[in-house]
Amino acid sequence: MKLLKLISLFKKQTILIVGDTMIDKFVWGEVKRISPESPVPVVDVIKETETLGGAANVANNITSLGAKAFIVSAIGGDIAGRSLIEMFLQKGINPDYLVCDLQRPTIIKTRIIAANQQVVRVDKELKGFFEHHTESKIIKNIEKLMPETNAVIISDYGKGVISSKVLKRTIFLARKYKIPITVDPKTEHFKKYRKVTTITPNEKEAIGGMNAKNIKTDEDITVLGRKILKALNSDSVLITRGEKGMILVQTDNRVKNIPARAKEIYDVTGAGDTVISVMTLALAAKADLVSAVEVANFAAGIVVGKVGTATINLRELEKTIKGFL
Repeated sequence: MKLLKLISLFKKQTILIVGDTMIDKFVWGEVKRISPESPVPVVDVIKETETLGGAANVANNITSLGAKAFIVSAIGGDIAGRSLIEMFLQKGINPDYLVCDLQRPTIIKTRIIAANQQVVRVDKELKGFFEHHTESKIIKNIEKLMPETNAVIISDYGKGVISSKVLKRTIFLARKYKIPITVDPKTEHFKKYRKVTTITPNEKEAIGGMNAKNIKTDEDITVLGRKILKALNSDSVLITRGEKGMILVQTDNRVKNIPARAKEIYDVTGAGDTVISVMTLALAAKADLVSAVEVANFAAGIVVGKVGTATINLRELEKTIKGFL
């Protein structure tokens, strides 16, 4: 009952998301033959769909759970950028804090799906950090929105929005206003996420971010978690491990192993977005870390049972939690 009461508080929260937005495009089809030109499958297209991806999917997760999302990011002045804004409006997400950079295209990730399996992915993007004028606008938008939010999510996909200046300013302001700040990290930026509430790497990111070797057992992961906390001077780390569940390590040496709740796994695309969204909403609602992670784990179990970049709603989450009570 404690968790059910907690999720009922989600609709009262406002979350600020800072990170890399993109469009996730899906080309759905079926394979009946191999190409005569090369030994690759020929996909007969049935339909094409587009959805919010990256940090935009985090915002979508927040609103689908009844809360309010503000998102600060950058897009291109192109057709894809306009399409992204239209999708934000359709989902009830305010697009006013998206900074338009005419020198960069809006990121599109195209996944070709056949028989519920991803055949190939095609990325359209220009990597690297944004110019100073774009970075300055991003920081100003963060400064404007921070007083209105209950928690902050850094959604770093390594596409340029999360520069050192943006990261430092966001963390400083979150601590100034005494609100939780969580990070979905990128391996190459790992050592920069200092003094946050929680960082949520998957096992591969945790190992890569710390250049760790010979990580094999649960105890190895726990020791690695402690090293991450010491290196980052942060409050906690949540290492997600797929079918092995999650391990939460806190600064007081408390460790919580949480088993996976998924009944079936069809697609892990965007699962990390769902985990950090639900956990942050719970922290914004004043939950303790263990309860926040337990709710996020239930949410992850739902979303990996869906194909494509998916979200969940409160009804699904409530039903799933009740099923385990």
